[in-house]
Amino acid sequence: MKKHKDELVFLPLGGSNEIGMNLNLYGFGPEDNRQWILVDVGVTFGDLTTPGIEVIVPDPKFLEGETILGVVLTHAHEDHIGALGWLWDKINAPLYATPFTAFLIREKLREAGVDDFDLTEVPLGGSIKIGPFEIDYITITHSIPEPNGLAIRTPLGTILHTGDWKIDPDPITGKATDISAITKLGDDGVLAMICDSTNVFVEGASGSEAGVRDELAKVIKTLKGKVAVACFASNVARMDSVIRAAEACGRRVCLVGRSMHRMTAAAKHVGLLNGVSEFVTEGEASKMKSTEVLYLCTGSQGEPRAALSRIADGNHPLVKLKSGDACVFSSRVIPGNEISIRSLQNRLSDLGVEIHTEKDHPGIHVSGHPARDELRQMYEWARPRIAVPTHGERRHLQKHAALAAEIGVPEQITPRNGDMVRLAPGRAEIIDEVPAGRLFVDGGMLVPEGADALRERRHAAHNGMLFCSFALDRKNKLASIVEVRGLGLAFEDDDTISDQLENMCDLVEKALQKLSPEERDDDVTVEKTVARVLKKAAQNIWDRRPIVETIILRL
Repeated sequence: MKKHKDELVFLPLGGSNEIGMNLNLYGFGPEDNRQWILVDVGVTFGDLTTPGIEVIVPDPKFLEGETILGVVLTHAHEDHIGALGWLWDKINAPLYATPFTAFLIREKLREAGVDDFDLTEVPLGGSIKIGPFEIDYITITHSIPEPNGLAIRTPLGTILHTGDWKIDPDPITGKATDISAITKLGDDGVLAMICDSTNVFVEGASGSEAGVRDELAKVIKTLKGKVAVACFASNVARMDSVIRAAEACGRRVCLVGRSMHRMTAAAKHVGLLNGVSEFVTEGEASKMKSTEVLYLCTGSQGEPRAALSRIADGNHPLVKLKSGDACVFSSRVIPGNEISIRSLQNRLSDLGVEIHTEKDHPGIHVSGHPARDELRQMYEWARPRIAVPTHGERRHLQKHAALAAEIGVPEQITPRNGDMVRLAPGRAEIIDEVPAGRLFVDGGMLVPEGADALRERRHAAHNGMLFCSFALDRKNKLASIVEVRGLGLAFEDDDTISDQLENMCDLVEKALQKLSPEERDDDVTVEKTVARVLKKAAQNIWDRRPIVETIILRL
């Protein structure tokens, strides 16, 4: 009988137990015939543990054969929409987004070669109906235009999915948080709130963009040479603040980096960035006096191919910074990017560029996520029966659940990716675990997290490689000398290299001679023999077991 009873379930496939790569599912119906909506389809990015991998997407394996009614996007950050192009053939369902987000989704899908898609633009504060789900878009504030919370109404109760948010009474672009809509939800009864946990360890409030505008204007006014400002391109309010601060100081703004141009186009499409002067091109800016230009750059996180890194390396064809110039970082350090940002700032310093960060000037950046006071306020407004922390690592989710319990929320549950949570009927509980992993974008292809290519790349990065080549005649006898070459292995000097590699050649030759002609006729046997000999020798010399590649030429 249980299989035929309607249930309301929440299933994260990304974004729970991690920050980023958001993919959330809501299901309604009996266990054997659920209907699903997806909320956000985002990416995360590679790091030193994933050599050669820049983009990582959630594994949508669970969705195969399921009924997907639609995909609802809360806002346009990459960790919420960035995987749409990569996963489109596995999702291929109607899309719903507000105008700014819809503009960027169209561009993203077309870049991925997807021309046939059903995208509905939802007005701010609008409503949609998708099967048993009636969804109201609720205006909130964040660090990008048109962020939305979602009131998801179902026959078994109402869910408040906050998306990414903060409470900013003066957000510069867009309207302030729709408090009345959230409190009315609370009055009517909220079954569960699925809520952002990013800044749960931060006391107080996140701060307002209006304060950032004032602080940026003060800092920029004191700078004499060329000025570069690095910020997230998606933070249009921050861009607006920098542009107006620059203009107040008599500087024209030059956008540097593809994302800056893309986000500016999206912003102007929905009526933002009004009343600012036309931007100057990089060529025009290069001919202007140092005190007349401000570069608004991508690359605040030290991304190697972003505009600011190319400037720091002296590789940008038109934008040059030198002693007497300044770079302002109006952004936070995303955990994991500390080394790349420090390297970027050191390279700029080597050019004589003066670095300004929020540590030097508190107030030139504020977070787009709620601190603890804001979380408390949201719970007071919404008054959910169940708290479901998301958008955080394990420690964030558990800390958030403890805060909800302290506030008096009756139930708290902290699922991991792949945990299916029944929200109704009955108490919230994890009722199933489904496949939930990661797919790596490698060479333009989607490959599983445990794919051989990445495993070998990691192994080679830590242990190096040895290459061995030789020829065998028709009778499977050695017909050439054995050659061994190393890659990524340490040698003291040229004499040491020659001695050690020559010794390895001798070891391989002796091992081959011990094999019977029949064994030497089998490539697999020969390769295993060579690998065993060379790995053992490498272990004795370097205390490492490198990858061994054997090249057999048969005459």
